[in-house]
Amino acid sequence: MAEDIEVRRKRLRFRAWHRGTREADLLIGSFADAHTNGFDDGQLDRFEALLELSDPDLYNWMTGRETVPAEHDTDVMRLLQAFRFTPRPGS
Repeated sequence: MAEDIEVRRKRLRFRAWHRGTREADLLIGSFADAHTNGFDDGQLDRFEALLELSDPDLYNWMTGRETVPAEHDTDVMRLLQAFRFTPRPGS
């Protein structure tokens, strides 16, 4: 049975906030909070694939330090690159 999309979004947001480094948690978690509610199944698949990758790779691609490999150059990766982290009050 297919996973309910809202449950999937919550699970992906949790994973995005629990990467292993505080910096990655803040960047990717904030991105997930801002975007996953609007993602369709395909975008959730692509986001989930990005969550499987290492924090250093994602950080280098997000900041433009390295070119994103073709297999990861998706609409979701481009949204992640364009995302500007804005701290929430109290953060």
